[in-house]
Amino acid sequence: MIEKAPKVTFTPKTFALANKPNVVLKIKEINNEYLFWDKIKYKNIDDLDPKQIWSIVKISREFNYKNLTFGKYNFNYVSTDYIQKILHYFDMNIGGYMGAKSIIPDADKTRYLVSSIMEEAISSSQIEGANTTRKKAKEMLRKEVKPKNKSEQMIVNNYLTIKHITQNRNDDLSPEKLLYIHGLVACDTLDNKTEEGAFRNSDDVHVVNHIDGEIVHTPPNQKEIEILIQDLCNFFNSDSKESFMHPILKGIVIHFMIGYIHPFTDGNGRTARALFYWYLLKKGYWLTEYLSISKIIQDTKNQYEKAYLYTENDNNDLSYFMTYHLKVMDKAFEALKAYIQLKQKENLQIASFVKIPNVNERQAQLLKIIFDEPESIFTVKETENRFIIPNFTARTDLLGLVKLGFLEIIQVNKVKQNFVRSDNFETLLAKHKIK
Repeated sequence: MIEKAPKVTFTPKTFALANKPNVVLKIKEINNEYLFWDKIKYKNIDDLDPKQIWSIVKISREFNYKNLTFGKYNFNYVSTDYIQKILHYFDMNIGGYMGAKSIIPDADKTRYLVSSIMEEAISSSQIEGANTTRKKAKEMLRKEVKPKNKSEQMIVNNYLTIKHITQNRNDDLSPEKLLYIHGLVACDTLDNKTEEGAFRNSDDVHVVNHIDGEIVHTPPNQKEIEILIQDLCNFFNSDSKESFMHPILKGIVIHFMIGYIHPFTDGNGRTARALFYWYLLKKGYWLTEYLSISKIIQDTKNQYEKAYLYTENDNNDLSYFMTYHLKVMDKAFEALKAYIQLKQKENLQIASFVKIPNVNERQAQLLKIIFDEPESIFTVKETENRFIIPNFTARTDLLGLVKLGFLEIIQVNKVKQNFVRSDNFETLLAKHKIK
């Protein structure tokens, strides 16, 4: 639980202090970080009392509040200098309108996309408690192995949900489509099957602190869900003519509101992150498809939860959650750039395999994998999913490497075949002068 902020006092002295140049500068720094009382109380500004600093901060924010309403609940946010700056940066680099498409080479997009969707599916599940290794989870998805437990089922569900969203990104949101998304997310993971793809019908649902189990949020009454969700759908589908709100901020608000309303007995977090992903794709932020935002949230789970708490405990000020979320996106984008740089180095190695006669780009990548991990086992289905190619093409690629002598077939049963590194693998590489 977070510390309760002191009562704000607006006096003539407070307003006078708020206009001092040095104080104005320090307050702007605080607001760009969008700190709550539990951090502000340690700040030192002209020997002001911490409560005075908090009052000045609140004055500066309330003068710049923009308002949102869902049902009977009012929310506020401030478009700080940091928020405006990072949004401009994302417009330049994630939307693709200003040359962002140069970030990912066209030849590599499919490969990076598959990897990113898997990362997002795994991380979003792990945030909610899924317990499995990333390597095992990716292998399961590529080979389309049937999930053996709830953790694996959550990951498969998230993967299928993201694929569904990418294929239907231009659709509007309706309560029925929201229920469908939740049905995909929650399939075979809830104790009560009837709760999959259904709004909760009780108020016996609370959000608890993952560390001490303390109740930190009591969602609105279940009788309010219908109107709140309809308001959220309207917010998702239309742009206000009266006041502009940046699409990325709208996506963040949609994410927050699913968590706030908590319309389902379980799976709210996964559904919220899926809707954020959907909304940004719908609005043209194509690079979102390649960002593993949930991986960063997973790594900063405590801050994620606090961003919710700060918002609710400070008169529903969404700027806390917005600022946190934008920082997450920034880290995810930096991680993507680092990943691309790493893969581009690998591409130089793959290029040597492509020089082998009758070896195509996909086959070269398979050879690189076997070169790095000699114990690798390929199947037609795994290869099909790895490259998003037809079954026939995957089989042809693998059989081609068998014909060239790099792979050999192990017959698992009458139907299934595994493809593994041949005994002549290193000899053949040496023949083609590949080290």
